[in-house]
Amino acid sequence: MMRSELIQAKRLVVKIGSALLTNNGLGLDRDAIECWAEQLVSLQRQGKELVLVSSGAVAEGVARLGLNARPSAIHMQQAAAAVGQMGLIQAYESCFAKYGVHAAQILLSHEDLSNRKRYLNARSTLTTLLDMAVVPVVNENDTVATAELCFGDNDTLAALVANLINADAMIILTDQQGLFSADPRQDKDAQLIKQAAAGDVSLLKMAGNSGGLGRGGMQTKLSAARLAARSGTCTLIADGREPEILNRLLTGEELGTLLTPENEPVAARKQWLAGQLKVCGKLELDAGAVDVLKNSGRSLLAVGVKVARGQFERGDVVACVDINGLEVARGLVNYSSDEINRIKGQSSDQIESLLGYSGEREIIHRDNMVLSC
Repeated sequence: MMRSELIQAKRLVVKIGSALLTNNGLGLDRDAIECWAEQLVSLQRQGKELVLVSSGAVAEGVARLGLNARPSAIHMQQAAAAVGQMGLIQAYESCFAKYGVHAAQILLSHEDLSNRKRYLNARSTLTTLLDMAVVPVVNENDTVATAELCFGDNDTLAALVANLINADAMIILTDQQGLFSADPRQDKDAQLIKQAAAGDVSLLKMAGNSGGLGRGGMQTKLSAARLAARSGTCTLIADGREPEILNRLLTGEELGTLLTPENEPVAARKQWLAGQLKVCGKLELDAGAVDVLKNSGRSLLAVGVKVARGQFERGDVVACVDINGLEVARGLVNYSSDEINRIKGQSSDQIESLLGYSGEREIIHRDNMVLSC
């Protein structure tokens, strides 16, 4: 991907770090948050779909509780996150409301995105919010997380969200201009790396350490870029203090570091899905559905299913087979085997009356499916 191609990017994950959101640990910088909201609304009005991954809850909690520094004890970090999350979301809600835009709070842990059922639930919620022109504000669920607080970071969470919604680009805004050939705070001859492959392991030698407010440093940003690349998402690491940074990046201006995936988005996402697909059951399809999956690249609907075989739940992986038992595709299913046997052969409009609730229109969405060829 070249920078000029970023102009066409529609679905974006924007991650803003603690250093940009707080007054050196003395609570939230409301003026900065209002500036970010203004930029995000401007992009949304240009037709962009935006998910914001925001740090700052623990830092805000530290300030509200009158603590001298970020605590090291897990229970104290959880308490600070619980208190600070209130202020963080209040700030975003009030800033977006000035422009007539709704924000939504989404708290996730890494476990939510590794469990297939919860993965589908999170994806459905986020894509629905994007369809409604709402800006989801995502943060790690620090109040209940344990290992995530010790080893996790919002750079990684942003990458997992990029995988989740199949984002075109992930923008990580920090207090550095981007990735340098050496730590620019220690080496005056360090050069900005303007573009590189996300999977280039030599980049790790150039990364420095993290700051005191957040948990991530440049190394975690490189790791996040590699994670995002597995679903074909490119990553931009840039200085969030630059005026109108988001608009400038998305018009192709050469700022920060662009890290590109090795594969095209569709191929990369399918490869990622294929690597975690262990079949729990089978769906026998009629000839029309087989043709649609193989030749039209569309989702699988209930009307094309003849029977569900085996016992499986929402989020499990099933194989789609033709009447001769030949596998056509496999993917993450939106309904259990019992539910599918109740709605098989029916139009999507009948799902609510047959099941008693309105779920997804698709049995398997095309973004969660890989063809078996």
